[in-house]
Amino acid sequence: MGTRKTNYGHASVLAACTLAPLAALCDDAPAPPPPQGVWTGKGQAGYVSSQGNSEGKSANAALDTSFLDGPWKHMLHLGGLYGESANIVSAERWDVQWETDYALTERLYVFGSLHYLHDMFSGFQYQATGSGGVGYKLIDTDKTKLSVQAGAGYSELRPEIIIKDSAGAVTARIPQPSQNGAVGTFGLNYSQALTATTTLSDKLQVESSSANTLTTNALALAVKISTKLALSVGYAIQNNSKPPEGLKKLDSVETVNLVYSF
Repeated sequence: MGTRKTNYGHASVLAACTLAPLAALCDDAPAPPPPQGVWTGKGQAGYVSSQGNSEGKSANAALDTSFLDGPWKHMLHLGGLYGESANIVSAERWDVQWETDYALTERLYVFGSLHYLHDMFSGFQYQATGSGGVGYKLIDTDKTKLSVQAGAGYSELRPEIIIKDSAGAVTARIPQPSQNGAVGTFGLNYSQALTATTTLSDKLQVESSSANTLTTNALALAVKISTKLALSVGYAIQNNSKPPEGLKKLDSVETVNLVYSF
């Protein structure tokens, strides 16, 4: 289930839990070898509908999967969000990202990434980035994983002016000239097993160009209810530094999802 907000006060969530319990790392066992030659990952989805004095519904879904083949690691992310309030569409977002890593050592790797985002309410008709760079696993144990990566590449985006009526429904979209150029990227991935059944995770991604800086951060707490299923509560933000006039920079989404691991 998901609800969408725009609120500047939530910007401090970025990487807020990255400094969660790391004191016991010295006693943590090395991470077991990951499976090779098979796709593994997780899919999650949530839905909520309210009726009565207020009416609304929202749904979100995501798929994250990876494939290991020796030093190569391929990762695919698909995500979607849709929301209505009083029969007016208030959120519609789709994104896809592909990344391929090549391990140079046990901890050091190089990567190439493609990212495409289509958000009907961000003020950008689309945002696309292709980049490459280097990453490093700062911590890689059975309970704790923390990696960072930085790169550079090329980005293209197309702003649009969104016109709404008095009820908040979109009545017109006016595309603006596309903008493109060099982009710098930064990413952080963190995962901490708090107990045998509870895991805290945080993923930060920054794509910065002269036209706009897109920052996304997804924080989640998952509790296993079986070997394959878990219940997850999450808080995610998406911030555009230079949206078209009249639109807010920050969007936030709170979710409660059922997660299936494979």
